[in-house]
Amino acid sequence: MTTCKEPLRIQNPILSGFNPDPSIVRVGDDYYIATSTFQWFPGVQIHHSRDLIHWQLLTRPLDRASQLNMLGNPDSGGVWAPCLTHHDGLFYLVFTDVKSHAGAYKDTHNYVVVASDIMGPWSDPIYLNSSGFDPSMFHDDDGRKWIVNMQWDFRKGSDPFNGIYLQEYSVEEKKLIGPSQLIYTGSKLGLTEGPHLYKRNGYYYLMVAEGGTSYEHAVTLARSKTIDGPYETDPEAPMLTSYHNSELVLQKAGHASLVQTQSNEWYIVHLCGRPLPTEDRRCNLGRETAIQRCVWSEDGWLRLDEGGNEPQLCVRPPALPEHPFPERPVVDHFDGGKLDLQWQSLRQPFAEDWLSLTERPGYLRLKGMESPNSRFRHSLVARRQQAFHCEAETAVEFEPQTYQHMAGLVYYYNSQNYYYLRIGHGEEDGTNVGIIGNDHGVYFEHTEPHVYIPSGQRVYLRLLLEASNLQFYYSLDGADWSAIGPMLDASKISDEYATHLVDGYFTDWGFTGAFIGLCAHDLSGGRRHADFDYFRYEEKE
Repeated sequence: MTTCKEPLRIQNPILSGFNPDPSIVRVGDDYYIATSTFQWFPGVQIHHSRDLIHWQLLTRPLDRASQLNMLGNPDSGGVWAPCLTHHDGLFYLVFTDVKSHAGAYKDTHNYVVVASDIMGPWSDPIYLNSSGFDPSMFHDDDGRKWIVNMQWDFRKGSDPFNGIYLQEYSVEEKKLIGPSQLIYTGSKLGLTEGPHLYKRNGYYYLMVAEGGTSYEHAVTLARSKTIDGPYETDPEAPMLTSYHNSELVLQKAGHASLVQTQSNEWYIVHLCGRPLPTEDRRCNLGRETAIQRCVWSEDGWLRLDEGGNEPQLCVRPPALPEHPFPERPVVDHFDGGKLDLQWQSLRQPFAEDWLSLTERPGYLRLKGMESPNSRFRHSLVARRQQAFHCEAETAVEFEPQTYQHMAGLVYYYNSQNYYYLRIGHGEEDGTNVGIIGNDHGVYFEHTEPHVYIPSGQRVYLRLLLEASNLQFYYSLDGADWSAIGPMLDASKISDEYATHLVDGYFTDWGFTGAFIGLCAHDLSGGRRHADFDYFRYEEKE
């Protein structure tokens, strides 16, 4: 990957690994970006910066089931495209909880939560509507608040991206009021979604994502003298796209959000993807967040500072003091009172009935529940892969008594696609180490025979990722390591591989990214536990 040569250039992406659909807001000297988390819990990632160069993960506000109940949600369902705004001392976070998305229909419930502090506590959700997804809140000069979202049309022969709709939100009544109005049907690119409203010099500007969230993705701007339109499309649209230039490092550029600095400079943050150097151009790091410096043209349209409409890898920063953050530790020893912020679970909150840091101090204890394919109660914690070249390692103590007991280290995309280096049990060979996996929902075993180990033996597990190559390792003493199984195809743990199209309908979507996780499974229902001593994640580039 190219590195910016000037020390005070912004290096893209600013949020590496699975961090799509960014929404940025400035409050005083602080900048916050909210990104989608889909089926991963807690919901919504919020990153913080003071210079637009350095960013740190700060919080995830949807942290209890009363705010976000995702048990049973489909893979790549859950939290889509949050919008973070601030007005009159309050933060507003608008988001979609997607309950179904395959085929003709989409069940997309839109909510808003509120907090006086970015760290919370955040309110329970207020229901808005279910007409479509990507809701966004706009605070007008006259004090009125408005919600815009795309509307979904399931009818055969219709454009499912039916347009951008506007409706007023009442703070007093805690609901949408008045009519829902179609204000924009998009440009010729189509697939119009991800709307955000802004106001400048007497114009309302509507920024939308178009072209779909893959390689034809783009950002389009439209404007109107009145909030309900009519909106005219930027004559040079799209203002940002990677389409037509496969040589760019940042592909899939789209779904943007605008911010003005206190030094009166303008930037957009936007979604992007970095494909692996393979023919199929899969992105196992998922969709990431980048930033571009912008200017306003004499005729009042937003343009990239460097000219043209292609995303730049290196961007000139604003005239603000540099503000770096301390680097996060490479090793998590599980010796704190709660899990480190890097960890997320699938669909459910962390709870003592399946996860404990206190039952055996200094260890993460996971109590096995449902299968790796479950969309309900899965005993798994995982962190994002954020570099193409990285290594992860753990030590686990686990005594399986039946083939229905498993625990270990997983390289995970979703319930249909993963590789799992697990400690298990067989009637003939007893406790063993082997690799199992799912490939589009089909079960595979990647080690034959499995490797026998003494019962009760502590086992060290490691994975090494080098672009599209994945190799697992194991050790019985933490010093002498042996490769196990074949070199595996890491590119399958990606959006592109997970997405399925059958007879013109998408039967499965891939919107997330690769995770490296620790997990335990007890298919008997007895909750056999595994104890993990530490977890090391180290990037090699």
